[in-house]
Amino acid sequence: MDLRLLRYFLVVAEELHVTRAAARLGIQQAPLSQQIKRFEQSLGAQLFRRKPRGVELTEAGVALRDEAASIFASVDRAVDTVSRVSRGELGDIRIGLTTSACFHPLPPKTIRSYRRTNPQVKIQFEQDSTPGLIERLQAGRVDVAFIRTAIGTPAGVTVVPLIEEPMVVALPARHPLAGNGRGLTLKSLAHEKFIGYPRAAGAGLYDSVIAACIVSGFNPDIAYEAPQIVSTLNLVAAGMGISVVPSSMQRLRLDAVVYRPLTGPHNPKGQLNLAVRDDALASSATAFLALVRKGAGAVRSV
Repeated sequence: MDLRLLRYFLVVAEELHVTRAAARLGIQQAPLSQQIKRFEQSLGAQLFRRKPRGVELTEAGVALRDEAASIFASVDRAVDTVSRVSRGELGDIRIGLTTSACFHPLPPKTIRSYRRTNPQVKIQFEQDSTPGLIERLQAGRVDVAFIRTAIGTPAGVTVVPLIEEPMVVALPARHPLAGNGRGLTLKSLAHEKFIGYPRAAGAGLYDSVIAACIVSGFNPDIAYEAPQIVSTLNLVAAGMGISVVPSSMQRLRLDAVVYRPLTGPHNPKGQLNLAVRDDALASSATAFLALVRKGAGAVRSV
């Protein structure tokens, strides 16, 4: 069915006057009358009875009027839904987070704000290492992801730098350096046993710490590796060594772990980024990215 002709019919049915309907539609009366006649012929039913001062609906016309109104209401809803989805107000968004990103205040703050302003968007979460989240983005299983430094330029993914946070030293509570409330230099840690995590799981943080130690004059002794940053802190608590972690990890309070700031030159930084799947930028990811950028700007200005 031609929706244009159906629209013509509905306007005439509302006005019950061809001349007024033609003016409302912005066309001439004669072409409108011809279109209505052609429409009736295609349906095999008379829709209007002509009267001296207008028209009236036949029984078939009344039935079609009610159906037509419902059809156009559905069309309007469909158009509105498409528009809202494109603006990120409807649909789904799948958010990925690395373990360390979970402890920074920016991701949860942004997610709360997004949920408050977009209550009809369904939010799903995935947790993985940075390389794992990049793979999920490329496979279309995640729309956006809070990650640490990504190596290279992943195909089909845009990495947006957000903030840099300082790194701190996590020490066993009984460590000789733990009782000093002042900051520590990297050089003062040259003879310590470090607890790290596999480079494949967090190359950005790993490289940042190693490079800073080398510039400070020593190669760190990586005595143990743990699969995640949280695991490194558990090993620190067990007295196995020390670890250098993003400052936001101090939100994880362990009785047997003490955090000390790093002072002096060449200190590593913990980069926090948002990775966005390129083909998700036309969906709810756009609104989420705008909120993240706003939140990151507020953090940097403090």
